[in-house]
Amino acid sequence: MRFDAIVVGGSYAGMAAALQLVRARRRVLVLDGGQRRNRFASHSQGVLTQDGRDPAAIAADGRAQLLVYPDATWRDDRAARVARTEECFEVITEGGDRFQGTRLILAYGVVDQLPPVSGLWERWGRTVLHCPYCHGYELNRGELGVLATGPMSMHQALLIPEWGPTTFFTNGALMPDADQRAQLRERGVRLEEVPVSAVKGEAEVCLVDGRSFSLAGLFVASSIRPASDLAAQLGCETSDTPMGAVVKTDARQATTVPGVFACGDLARGAGSVSLAIGDGAMAGTATHQSLALPTP
Repeated sequence: MRFDAIVVGGSYAGMAAALQLVRARRRVLVLDGGQRRNRFASHSQGVLTQDGRDPAAIAADGRAQLLVYPDATWRDDRAARVARTEECFEVITEGGDRFQGTRLILAYGVVDQLPPVSGLWERWGRTVLHCPYCHGYELNRGELGVLATGPMSMHQALLIPEWGPTTFFTNGALMPDADQRAQLRERGVRLEEVPVSAVKGEAEVCLVDGRSFSLAGLFVASSIRPASDLAAQLGCETSDTPMGAVVKTDARQATTVPGVFACGDLARGAGSVSLAIGDGAMAGTATHQSLALPTP
């Protein structure tokens, strides 16, 4: 059976895309490897009507609602290879299954990469955080920190004081110039240039000179890489962002390869459940219209 569209990635963006298509009575296959980017977080804030809910519960509800539609098919399997034929796209899964789709939506997300500081990964998504809009309010204006990873961290250090008193740990990742130091002072940010040795406890930043800072939360601008090489297999162009490369799309989430769309964290530099759902809805409607309407 050939599907009208194959969606690779069944998290928020992928499900939102698939929902638009099945509501247009198109046959859709969702392939999902089960690795949501926000699987480490216990609450998802800032999502309208879902504020504060467990992100796993939001995803489970989305899947259940999607699979009510008879044209939706779900497979718990990862797409390993993809090729374009004259008439469609063929996707081969890690389990060895082959599926064909007239259109392809890439929504398999990205993988976060953190600096090699002991204790970061164990606290990622709980007290080591990436987005103040997702997590800042719950820190209750406590003492906060920003651990530098590169140029993006300067923007983060200037922004985080909105949520609480902030210390900027440069950790050898960047050296603020005179203008940047003046901006930090104006924002009331404490600058700490002694390297960080570890993060312990809830969010205790320990320096190599023996000092430590007990924080309510530590923000880190992770770098990202695609969670799969499928876009590269197809020849999709990428765009550079301060966090890493993402798949290049137009305003309707179309990639540079005809018939291929991309959405969610894979196609933008910043991650958010709300933005992923919006991108997915756009990708789904654009995919449907590419199937339904003649090419201009």
